[in-house]
Amino acid sequence: MKFNDDPGPELIKRRERVFLILAGLFLGTLAMLNILGISRFIKLFTMNFDGYGEVVFAVAVGVLPYPLTFLATDLISELYGRTRANFVVFVGLILNLWVIFILWLGGIMPGFEEISASGELVRDAAGRLPVFFEVRALTFGAVAASMIAYLAAQFVDVYMFHFWKNLTKGKHLWLRNNGSTLVSQLVDTTAVILITHYYAHALPIHDNKPIFDQLMIFILSGYTFKLLAALVDTGPFYLSVHYLSRYLQIDPQADHEGDKLSKHRSHE
Repeated sequence: MKFNDDPGPELIKRRERVFLILAGLFLGTLAMLNILGISRFIKLFTMNFDGYGEVVFAVAVGVLPYPLTFLATDLISELYGRTRANFVVFVGLILNLWVIFILWLGGIMPGFEEISASGELVRDAAGRLPVFFEVRALTFGAVAASMIAYLAAQFVDVYMFHFWKNLTKGKHLWLRNNGSTLVSQLVDTTAVILITHYYAHALPIHDNKPIFDQLMIFILSGYTFKLLAALVDTGPFYLSVHYLSRYLQIDPQADHEGDKLSKHRSHE
């Protein structure tokens, strides 16, 4: 197929609309997973090991939509170039800071919660704070962990994607899709688990078992889930690139740096 290197106004609009959808999908998913974050842990399965007992493999509910963010940035990298992919990652950081700011502001402003004589919020019979403050505390922990891990993982994902793309001269789409995602998600999972435990103290850790072993199980659980999700999304990634490259008349093997796709702007 012949690709259009000099798009007209209508094609430029089409490309920008698709970019907006991919960026919106990425940013919306990012905001959702940060709010859900570590509010609940889901048991995937349990196994018994001799001398250790029952081991529960679990992931935080916020992990469930996370692989979708890597699919979105990989599509942006493939169709629009590394510069735009990195820009979306940077906007994601700003979004994280915005979430933190609103939660902080909402917590310091006066409300209708019952205050004790010592000036602290009154907990219920189960020892819980009012719902907003429980969500606030969990989200602070989740966002603090994810901000560091997110930046490292997403930039690694974009870098590795283009590393494999250059190494294979634009061939082997499956390699750069899976290779970049699997490396970046290992970085992300390890950072999130360690920060969530040592900073937010939010992991369901058992005091009678070694901490290191439990942390490794959480890392293994999260990474295995993401690994399977990354392998599953190879099909949708291939189909998306195949369809969108024709719909947008973009050569996915071309160098899109410097925003070459939209160098000709429409004037309305």
